[in-house]
Amino acid sequence: MSGREAGRGPAAGDPDALEVAPGSAREKLEGWVPELATAGELRAALEQAFDYRGDVLITRKDGTKVEGYIFDRRTGKTLEDSSVRLLPKGGGGKISVGYAEIAGLAFTGRDMAAGKSWETWVRNYWERKAAGERGISLQPEELE
Repeated sequence: MSGREAGRGPAAGDPDALEVAPGSAREKLEGWVPELATAGELRAALEQAFDYRGDVLITRKDGTKVEGYIFDRRTGKTLEDSSVRLLPKGGGGKISVGYAEIAGLAFTGRDMAAGKSWETWVRNYWERKAAGERGISLQPEELE
């Protein structure tokens, strides 16, 4: 009797019978304003902001706002021990904002990585080359 017949799970060597966990789909975060009611929600939103390839708007508890690209985060045991670092949208030096200072977060900028992949670039290159286009190269899209 096989493992499958005995109710002990899929038969060894049968890849179609194996349980497969679904992959994670890329969320559309542009324009999202997450709820930050708990420390856990704040931490989760800032992790997503760190992975986001666009600008975010941080509103501090004192009412000041800073918009820019989050390029680093330091997570500690408490909110007071944690911070994000960002490059301001208007230029200037790097800014550090403590998690404990953050009252609000909004994903304001276009996600520059949404729908982009190396495979897409390569496919576009070969399509253009096959169409007879000359002097082409694999170059990233210009930033706004």
